[in-house]
Amino acid sequence: MQHQVPAPVTGSGAPSQPSTTDREGEEREPRTSQESQEPREPREPREPREPQEPREPQESQEAPAPKEPAATGGETGTGTETGTGRGSGAGIPARLSAALRTPDALNLLPLLLAAALWAWALPRIDFRNIAEFGLLDRFPLTFYASLAVLTGGFVLTLRRAGTAPLWPATYCAAMLFALKAPPAILYDNVRYAWASKHDAIISRLLDQGTVHPGAELSGGMSAYDQWPGFFSLDAALVRAFGVDAAASFINWAPVALGLLTVPVLILVYRTFSDDWRLVWTGVWIFQLANWVGQDYLSPQGFSYLLYLTVFAVVVRHFVLPGSAGPLRDRGALDPAAAAVPPPTTTRQRAIAVLILLPVIATINASHQLTPVMLCATLFALCLTRRYRNIGLLVTSGLVMLAWNLTMGRELFLETLGTLREKAGDLLANSRPGFAGDPTGPGPELVGSANILMVLSLGGLAVAAVLLRRRLARSALPLVLAAAAPLPAFAVNDYGGEMVFRVYLFGLPGSAFFAAAALVPAVGAASRAAATARRVAAVALPVTLIAMLAGFLPSYYGKEGMHYASPGETALTRRAFDRAPEGSLFLAATGAFPDAYYRYDRYERWFFTEQEVDENLRMLRDPASYLAGGIPEGKPAYVLLTPTQGEAVIGEGYLPAGGFDRLRDALKRSPLFEVVEESEYGLVLRHRPATTG
Repeated sequence: MQHQVPAPVTGSGAPSQPSTTDREGEEREPRTSQESQEPREPREPREPREPQEPREPQESQEAPAPKEPAATGGETGTGTETGTGRGSGAGIPARLSAALRTPDALNLLPLLLAAALWAWALPRIDFRNIAEFGLLDRFPLTFYASLAVLTGGFVLTLRRAGTAPLWPATYCAAMLFALKAPPAILYDNVRYAWASKHDAIISRLLDQGTVHPGAELSGGMSAYDQWPGFFSLDAALVRAFGVDAAASFINWAPVALGLLTVPVLILVYRTFSDDWRLVWTGVWIFQLANWVGQDYLSPQGFSYLLYLTVFAVVVRHFVLPGSAGPLRDRGALDPAAAAVPPPTTTRQRAIAVLILLPVIATINASHQLTPVMLCATLFALCLTRRYRNIGLLVTSGLVMLAWNLTMGRELFLETLGTLREKAGDLLANSRPGFAGDPTGPGPELVGSANILMVLSLGGLAVAAVLLRRRLARSALPLVLAAAAPLPAFAVNDYGGEMVFRVYLFGLPGSAFFAAAALVPAVGAASRAAATARRVAAVALPVTLIAMLAGFLPSYYGKEGMHYASPGETALTRRAFDRAPEGSLFLAATGAFPDAYYRYDRYERWFFTEQEVDENLRMLRDPASYLAGGIPEGKPAYVLLTPTQGEAVIGEGYLPAGGFDRLRDALKRSPLFEVVEESEYGLVLRHRPATTG
């Protein structure tokens, strides 16, 4: 029999163990060298390390629990605790207790608790009685508790994100579903007026089977025939699902687009970081910071997903040979940074351009602004030698120009005309909304939350770029992508939404560096690094909870403008159906469901969507003001609904109480007669003045 030689004993009296930092570095270095595929010089012998304080083992490397000693005392056979009789059942609680202490069980328990709280709260959300704070005061406390538990569970999963990435992925999907699925499950109508507008466009395309890019339609609706790519896809989905209209699945678009965006973000973030904690935290922050509401069933939400896809392909497969320089050296990188992807040949990049060409063409066929942002981002990447690919930039620019000069020619030329007026007006172009400041406690809270979210995200991102300069150097494409949309402020206000679009296109890079500010790098053994890790252990969950608190009012604070009862929708459709074709419909704003119902058969005038001063003049005598804008001999109707009342006050078109004054004045005027009035709205017919 051979005797095992005992391990040598160090100064502490115990065998020396590699530290967690050493283990993570040793796991990361072979992978980095393999990715770079470059010969490595032989290493110099390391200097002896000073003994470190013993650390607690990580959850992923826990030692097995010691077995309990068998009962002794001379008894044998049955009746002992290790036998098969009554004592065998005594081990079940112990095994159950041990199972509950496993890392997987610790990750599962918060998920189950959050699901139970959320499921209990869901039917108790009082969405039919929305007040001035939207859904914020209609959510039960258990709904907020479920989101807090999900946040805590996600932070726990980050401890083993590298060895068990399925858990943070599950929590990201659960949080996305918990935040954005309630309207899809609960609402008995289409959420958001612009979603119902897109439903009307899809229905018309299904009915007529083609588009009419040269047709003149009121309300700017001709543009949707000039960029029909997204709507053609949705029409195909309606037929594939065998449903009557897109309204049957339209409220699920935020969940679907969010889930499709996650793997693309992972591809982007993994290109620049090997630290799964940083990657998943970036995805989590992106979800909480994506409050601008462009993820509904819209050309913007669809083309944004394609934009991120093109960006992911570029940063992973368009690296020029010999351009990485010192970034190939592991010692020049941040401990959390990933090695630069291997370079590609000219032929490989040309093939990649051909593969991306249909995606770029689809973006151009679906949306007006996204191709501009794509070209701006590709141009910014060309500023670095690493991603200087003029061919892809020129291809994207030519496709955009070709579409704008053919299918989208009319709107393109009209937009060029407005550039003379708005170019260089930074204050006006960066102002959110169409009119004045929102009024009322709910809209004011939303505005404050929006500002705080932008400032907090931007502050964290800038701090990470300054403090982790080596990470910013290797992830420079994300810095450039976040900054590329900023010049758009100097060009146009995009109907009062440019500020939101700039924020949206800069969000992927900003979310990554905001996560880098909260997730310190592993491997550093300095006192400052240890302090940073201790601070981050508290700052990370606190910041995520604060961002969650900012997301909720930003996304749900104006829900009174986004949800309309089926009774209001029915009243709107009756008003259109009984009016003769070619009639003019007047409404305070187009932000109400079915505002564009049968939009190719009627004309529309949303009379408060103008400067505030003009609206104040209109309120002095609303009946005469509106009657003066109706062409002679044109049948005209006024349609006012509760959702319009929420919108004109929330967006600042009218002062507080202005909508009620408008409605009462029109009812009293002899120039208009009431056709229908109920709690769901008011319909009036214009009575032209007669002579004789």
